[in-house]
Amino acid sequence: MRRTRDDLDRLGETESVFALSNGWLGWRGTLDEGEPIDMPGSYLNGLHERRELTYPEDGYAFPQLSDTVISPPNATLVRLVVGGEPLDLRTGTLRLHEQVLDMRAGVVERLTEWISPAGHGVRVRSTRLVSLPRRRVAAVDWTVEPLDGPVEVRIHADLLANERVPERADDPRAASLIHEPLIAELHRVDGADGVLVHRTERSGQRVAVAVAHRPTVPEHFAAEQDATWDVTPDRIRLTLAGSLRPGERVRLTKFVAYEWAPVDGPSPDALAGEVLAEVDAARTEGFEALLAAQRAALDAAWRTADVLLDGDDELQLAIRFAMFHLIQAGRADGDRAIPAKGLTGNGYDGHVLWDTEEYVLPVLTYVAPEVARSALRWRHAHLPEALARAAELRLTGATFPWRTIGGRECSGYWPAGTAALHVNADIADAVLRYVGATGDEDFLAGEGLDLLVATARLWHGFGHFADDGAFHIVGVTGPDEYAALVDDNLFTNLMARRNLRGAADAVERHPAAADRLGVDPVEAAGWRAAAAAMTVPYDPKRGVHQQAAGFTAQPEWDFAGTGDEDYPLLLHFPYLELYRHQVVKQADLVLAMLRCPGEFTAEEKAANFAYYEARTVRDSSLSAAPQGVLAAELGHLDLAYDLFAESVLQDLEDLGDKTGDGLHLASLGGAWLALAQGFGGLRDDRELLSFDPRLPGRIDRLAFSVRWHGHRLLVTLTADEARYELPDAGPGTAIELWHHGERLRVTAGEPTTRPMPRVPDPGPEPPSPPGRRPARR
Repeated sequence: MRRTRDDLDRLGETESVFALSNGWLGWRGTLDEGEPIDMPGSYLNGLHERRELTYPEDGYAFPQLSDTVISPPNATLVRLVVGGEPLDLRTGTLRLHEQVLDMRAGVVERLTEWISPAGHGVRVRSTRLVSLPRRRVAAVDWTVEPLDGPVEVRIHADLLANERVPERADDPRAASLIHEPLIAELHRVDGADGVLVHRTERSGQRVAVAVAHRPTVPEHFAAEQDATWDVTPDRIRLTLAGSLRPGERVRLTKFVAYEWAPVDGPSPDALAGEVLAEVDAARTEGFEALLAAQRAALDAAWRTADVLLDGDDELQLAIRFAMFHLIQAGRADGDRAIPAKGLTGNGYDGHVLWDTEEYVLPVLTYVAPEVARSALRWRHAHLPEALARAAELRLTGATFPWRTIGGRECSGYWPAGTAALHVNADIADAVLRYVGATGDEDFLAGEGLDLLVATARLWHGFGHFADDGAFHIVGVTGPDEYAALVDDNLFTNLMARRNLRGAADAVERHPAAADRLGVDPVEAAGWRAAAAAMTVPYDPKRGVHQQAAGFTAQPEWDFAGTGDEDYPLLLHFPYLELYRHQVVKQADLVLAMLRCPGEFTAEEKAANFAYYEARTVRDSSLSAAPQGVLAAELGHLDLAYDLFAESVLQDLEDLGDKTGDGLHLASLGGAWLALAQGFGGLRDDRELLSFDPRLPGRIDRLAFSVRWHGHRLLVTLTADEARYELPDAGPGTAIELWHHGERLRVTAGEPTTRPMPRVPDPGPEPPSPPGRRPARR
């Protein structure tokens, strides 16, 4: 992935696209010198500050506080002054500039040739790394050399706290900023090492960042002026200054270590000692060793995560970009959240949303299951807050937050936040999928069962049996945020049914764990009864399922009177208008058909897809992927391919004009789902994996891997043939799967091939709202 000087008007996008992360620590792809910049940002998973929420009219159980992501001290900065003039790509003459994201090596490389306004030319190179094996560690390897004649240079290597972040008040999806959120506690320099320790005022967190420098300079350069230090509570600056002749260069390698902990944990001195020891170990190991370890970690990850897509070079690069950022998003060690933007930006205040369980974990379950397990363990770690929130709302079981960092509800908008209870079933869905794919019974009997039982208790208590004998869930918001506080949202009801049945099955498999949670046979039977009687709203007149009860009887949206400049609708129309019309922000019922495929016949899927395609405006990046999967299943392969392209190019082409706030991890995860579940036909709602593949004309070959019960299954598809193999398995290893209704046994060393199924004739492509069809490839 490469950006050049022609892309300098896309700074925000570049900073997000070139972000590096290891699931604990994230660095945006900013320039080393810090200017020009769109949005500075270093992030630590879970580091945040708390702010008050205010309401024109307050109400019972409205969240009073929200968490907002904040940046620890920034250690990426290496500022350069040439002949008294600071390096700034907006001044002087920019002869060459490029940034390269190397997705095999896991680094960002930068090369710039710049001539100052006074005519002094320099070449600057840097390599930036956030270590995947060592969660606390990052490093920058930076060099400068003259272009033509001798130059005087001054190099400032900064560690800077409370860096100014610009406001973005024009969009409700942007972060709420807290200026100068860090309070200094300790600043110290020792030799070539420095450390800053700060704390937050309200969230009760302490953060320490240590830097260790390894400068390599010409002998005469160091003799003219040794390194100097400038130390304040919010900044540590190492300065190197002198003259460089042609052929000489200065190399400065910065090693950095980060850690945060609750303020009632390690003292400032103790936390400083931890990061100083870590950064010293990294420097002793050396930058080249960090590079080698990074490459080894990525080589291992890519064996499963790589996707081969022959026939479209642009989308081949794009899907690898998507998988690279998914690899970076989480960690297997410890219990780490995966926010909606990962650690690439501060959009959505750095919150975790339901996107993780429904779009990211379905991918990680099959390419990095240990990371999916870690993310679910993070949810389990915050089960006490979810239980407390349910009690506050006078509900049974657990109510997980719609938006959160620290486990508490942070959404101040009740109809699309608290009422979106489906997040609880989404978490249960992720638990069941993970256990089904891995066979991890220890997790199921422990954290998994805790989550399944707490969420099942919510549905059993929140729903009710009506006079007709059906079980109803009323007053909720489904995935479509243009319809709030509805009755019997189909997605919510079907996912709650899966939750209730999954919990009942799990307690029967693990009776000792059920006893621990106080689940008796009567309670489990109640869950099954509610699931069996769950309402599934259907409109017999139109022959389609209803997104929610009564949805198809609402007024139609005036699409003819809605111009291109009116999208996204949430920025141009009041929610009162959106809520009462048949206009869909994002896949809702279509997502239900993907997550619960056995609940619908093929004819019902076709009718539902056509009806809702005509009403879905895709004002959310979450929509294209599930729409693409169903389009592929139904045989609309050109539409499916265009929807896949929209999902995978969401950030590379900044389709929603919000990439500068951070990447859309759900859209990146959705791109893999569009390939594996759409064109690969992968489904996981049966005891065995099943595949019903079909390829659009633009794809000559598609290959992807999934991990199933500890084994890597490689699936390779061409126009004529589907091939299944176990490339890493030992002799005698075998797994069973379904291919287009045929049960197959795939054995190590013996690839199994079958003809590609015939694609059903889908008829004409269903229309999209005017101007809202995805761009044609």
